[in-house]
Amino acid sequence: MSAQEEVRPPLPPFTRTSAIEKVRLAEDGWNSRDPQRVSLAYTLDTNWRNRAEFAHNREEAKQFLTRKWAKELDYRLIKELWAFTDNRIAVRYAYEWHDDSGNWFRSYGNENWEFDENGLMANRFACINDMPIKESERKFHWPLGRRPDDHPGLSELGL
Repeated sequence: MSAQEEVRPPLPPFTRTSAIEKVRLAEDGWNSRDPQRVSLAYTLDTNWRNRAEFAHNREEAKQFLTRKWAKELDYRLIKELWAFTDNRIAVRYAYEWHDDSGNWFRSYGNENWEFDENGLMANRFACINDMPIKESERKFHWPLGRRPDDHPGLSELGL
């Protein structure tokens, strides 16, 4: 299958149910911390703004993710649907991680996503703030990988 034929359900136009599913699939992918796997959810010519860094295609997005997860250790992410329209989804999220010196952070952010007709993300615009936390203040406690279904989400955690 060529890149132009790739399909990543659920597809737009989104309903509330399919938007929530798309958000959880994105969360699951990012919690894998696998740049190759995650990059396949984006169009070949995807455009990103992540903080002050820009990616203009899938390969640049993959390189960004590789750098990200080399720096942000023990990364655990929770995403939550904020709003949606036909082919766009807005999310809020938080993730916890530590650097190579053992300093912990909770990063808060918002993303705006735009999808093509095959369900691949064509545009991703992210705003993120990092807040230093003590290890004892962490709220995301699950084995690395997918967040368990019974783990509270952002709203339940008061974030």
